[in-house]
Amino acid sequence: VQLQASGGGLVQAGGSLRLSCACSRRTCSNNAMGWFRRAPGKEREFVAAVGWNGGSTRYAESVEDRFTISRAYADSTMYLQMTTLKPEDTAVYYCAAARGSAVATAPSSYNYWGQGTLVTVSS
Repeated sequence: VQLQASGGGLVQAGGSLRLSCACSRRTCSNNAMGWFRRAPGKEREFVAAVGWNGGSTRYAESVEDRFTISRAYADSTMYLQMTTLKPEDTAVYYCAAARGSAVATAPSSYNYWGQGTLVTVSS
């Protein structure tokens, strides 16, 4: 397993969670990384991405100002700090490593995927 997501769980609306994604340095140290999610009955969607050295980030409009993506360059671990969670944030969250070093929003730009972690936000 090259990427492993963790940190999901059940939280009330307005609460916070932090997701983590462990990745091998060989797979992720020079590559952009990102988070995607799939809600029940919906297509997978982009959430956030971070460049290879953490210097650039991009967010989906629906999470901007509530979520913060970061990464620890030393061990290529990626994080997603989620605040002010809403019921519509309920989904399985997947972390992924991109083919290149620049931030990317399209799933086709990513070639390694973790197994997903479930986030459930109750109203």
